[in-house]
Amino acid sequence: MGKYFGTDGFRGEANVNLTVEHAFKIGRYLGWYYGKEHKCKVVIGKDTRRSSYMFEYALAAGLTASGADAYLLHVTTTPSVSYVVRTEDFDCGIMISASHNPYHDNGIKLINNRGEKMSESIIADIEAYIDGVIGEIPLAVGEDIGRTIDYVAGRNRYTGYIISLARNSYKGLKIGLDCSNGSTWMLAKNIFDTLGAETYVIGNQPNGFNINYDCGSTHIDNLCALVKDNGLDIGFAFDGDADRCLAVDEKGNVLTGDHIMYFCGKYMKANGTLKKNTVVTTVMSNLGLYKALDAEGIDYVKTDVGDKYVYESIQTNDYCFGGEESGHIIFSKYASTGDGLITALQIMEVLIESKLSASKLCEGFERFPQLTRNVRVKDKDAALGDEDVKRAVKEVEESLGDDGRILFRKSGTEPLIRIMVEAKGESICEAMAQKVYDVMKEKGYALN
Repeated sequence: MGKYFGTDGFRGEANVNLTVEHAFKIGRYLGWYYGKEHKCKVVIGKDTRRSSYMFEYALAAGLTASGADAYLLHVTTTPSVSYVVRTEDFDCGIMISASHNPYHDNGIKLINNRGEKMSESIIADIEAYIDGVIGEIPLAVGEDIGRTIDYVAGRNRYTGYIISLARNSYKGLKIGLDCSNGSTWMLAKNIFDTLGAETYVIGNQPNGFNINYDCGSTHIDNLCALVKDNGLDIGFAFDGDADRCLAVDEKGNVLTGDHIMYFCGKYMKANGTLKKNTVVTTVMSNLGLYKALDAEGIDYVKTDVGDKYVYESIQTNDYCFGGEESGHIIFSKYASTGDGLITALQIMEVLIESKLSASKLCEGFERFPQLTRNVRVKDKDAALGDEDVKRAVKEVEESLGDDGRILFRKSGTEPLIRIMVEAKGESICEAMAQKVYDVMKEKGYALN
């Protein structure tokens, strides 16, 4: 990770850690870098945060000042930007979103012309330009100045593509959708209505300040109640920019990314579409998933946390499927990034083709109790490297043995240390996490 860009872009509080000046300079550099030998074309999408409009205009100003043309998708999903970039003649794409973070945060995600996350080398150069290490770059003048283009056609093409992936009609099925007051607030209902479902929608009234607030994949209780109270067949919860999706079964139980990887992997293996018989996971996946995959004879690999690393493993090793417990699921046949809408449609395919209820799909997977404690800190690296803290983590590892595990890591997007413990009982998880937290508090690292 760089000075500004983490595992999922440049993220921070709008006009505090991430300012319009940052956005302008990012646009300036990208427009110049990709426009050295031809007229640069960049596509921009944004979520529903109030500050997204500000960053959209700042990026567009920087791009056009460097001679690039900026194509505006307006409010859309991160995966749609990836799709438009990789299927049309764009040099790169930009998504303005802080994903699942609260409204006062925002982020700038950079996407290369293959629809993948941009290379670290270009990001390092952008950071150098922001800090003045790279000197000023020329301004476009006269007829070389770029323009902005309203590009709703790109968003419509993406919608058509998503609908085309459905192999069955959803007629007769009752489906709940929680759009997180974010990027899918209109899109998701339109797609599922077109496919014939009877839809029940919440989290579809964005006002610029309520994205992810008590809704979406990070606050799923309202969707659980919606599904259960209305006798729905299944529910889907997206995050603010819709690159992740979690589900709720007909009984109101949450289906995590691990559940989804289990039954989709099992379905793909049965249909001969699971390349190399392997599911790509991250170190955050639950022990219960690995035991369930073992029982099905399905292989798996583990990457660092981040769908970026899942995709890298898929590409490098010619796998086709994987994801994160948080709901970033990648079906590489259809997308080069996690796509919540594609995930929802693939779940529907398994549900319809298997003729099983959502809860039945999960039989065979018993999730270990898991607790994640987010500890706000001033210096993530200092907390991670402290010998007393490391000793406490080691003692927990030895205590849990083969019946659990602890994962002690820093967030790539927030000033947090995450203490994740899995064990056979919730009380054990709580006690083990508390043991490490107490040492962090005693050493002055924990701010909450």
